[in-house]
Amino acid sequence: MVAWTGSQRAVPCDPDNAGITVPAGFCVTRFADSLQLPRHMVVAPNGDLLIVGNARGGRGGQGSPGSLFLLRDADGDGRAELVTRLAQASGSGIALANGYLYSSSGRSIVRYRYEAGQTTLGPADTIIRDLPTGGHAANNFLVVGSTLYLNIGSRSNACEPGPRAPQTPGADPCVELETRAGIWSFDANRTDQTPADGVRFATGIRNAIALTTDPRDGTLWATMHGRDGLQPPPAGLWPDHDNRYGAENPGEQVIHILKGDDFGWPYCYWSMDERALVTAPEYGGDGTKTDRCTDRKPPAYAFPGHWAPNDMLFYTGTQFPAEYRDGAFVAFHGSWNRAPLPNEGFRVSFLPIGDGRVTGAHRDFATDFSLPNQQPGRDGRIHRPAGLAQGTDGSLYVADDFGGTIYRISYTGR
Repeated sequence: MVAWTGSQRAVPCDPDNAGITVPAGFCVTRFADSLQLPRHMVVAPNGDLLIVGNARGGRGGQGSPGSLFLLRDADGDGRAELVTRLAQASGSGIALANGYLYSSSGRSIVRYRYEAGQTTLGPADTIIRDLPTGGHAANNFLVVGSTLYLNIGSRSNACEPGPRAPQTPGADPCVELETRAGIWSFDANRTDQTPADGVRFATGIRNAIALTTDPRDGTLWATMHGRDGLQPPPAGLWPDHDNRYGAENPGEQVIHILKGDDFGWPYCYWSMDERALVTAPEYGGDGTKTDRCTDRKPPAYAFPGHWAPNDMLFYTGTQFPAEYRDGAFVAFHGSWNRAPLPNEGFRVSFLPIGDGRVTGAHRDFATDFSLPNQQPGRDGRIHRPAGLAQGTDGSLYVADDFGGTIYRISYTGR
C-alpha cells in the first residue's frame, strides 16, 4: 500500500502500519525513530518538522537536557533523512509565528529568528523568564498574532498544603490560583517578561497541556489533566470511594476557553458517574455534592478518566475525508493510576466540533500504541502519544515521547 504526498508522489506505508491500528483507507509510516522524548511539534511552510524534546530525567530530573530537533524528508519517501539538533530545549512548548521559532527551555520561553529551510539557529531572545517550578511545568503555549497564551499548570494535585497524604483538606482559598492552574496571556514580541507581566485569561485549570485554537473562529480549546487520588488508600487518598470510582474518575475534560472562564479546580472535578462538576473531597465533597461548583464552567466534553490528553489539533487539511475537517484530534499519553483496573489511553481519538461546541461522541482514530497497563505493543516497545502536527500535504504526525518515534498517518482511500 502507498500513500500520496501533496505533490502526488507515492510513499510506501510500513508493513502492518508500524503496529498501529487506523481506520480503513489510512496507513502509517515511521517518519523517524530513536529521538529523545519528542513532545509537541510544528510544521514549517517547506514541510520540515520541528519538535521540542523534553529533558531526560522526568520532572526536575538531573538527566540530559532536551533539544529542539529539525526533521526533513528530503526525497519524499515519507521518512526523515535529516535529523538535526537546533538548540537546547525542554518541556512541551513550541510555535512558529512572526518570523520566529518559539520554544520552552527550562524556566523560560525563548525565540529564535527563523525562516523555513534553515538548519541552524542564531542566539535566542528570552520572552518570559522565571516560570514557576515543581508540579506541572510543561510550559506549553500558543502564539496567536501578537499574543502568547501560556498554560501554567498547578503545583499540586488538589491544592493540598503539603505532600499528598490521605484525607488532607485543601487550602481554602487556594492561593495557588493566583499564579498557577490557568492560562495567562503575554506580549509575544516583548522580551524579558516575568510571570508578573502576564494577564490571567482563564483559571481553575489543573493542567492544560493540550492547548490549541480553533482556526475557524480563533477561540481557545484545551484538555485538562484531571486530579488523582480518588481511590482509597494505599493507592489513593479518600476511603469513601472504591477502586472502580477512582479509576474512572475524574473525566478528562475538553474545555472551550473564553476570557474570564473559571473551570473549578481545585474545588471541583468532573464526575463520570454524576455527569456533572462535583465538589472535591478536599473541600467537603462526597461525590455528589455540587455546592462549590454551581458558578464554574462545565466542560464541552469529557473523555474517560486518567487517559492523559497531551495534545489537541483541529484538522484543516484536504487529504483526509471531509468529516475530519469538522473537529479535532486528541493524543492520549495513557494512564498510570487506574489500578486495579487496566491502564488505558495510548491512542489518538477524533472529536467532532462545530460552531463552538462538541457535536458528537469521540471515536478512536489510531490505537494500539501500547497495550493496557503499559505493556509493549506489537513491536515489543511501549509507545505513548504526546504531540500532533499537520503536514503541508494534510498528513498527520504523531509524536511518541516514550518510544522516541514520530509516526506519519496518511490517507490512501483504499
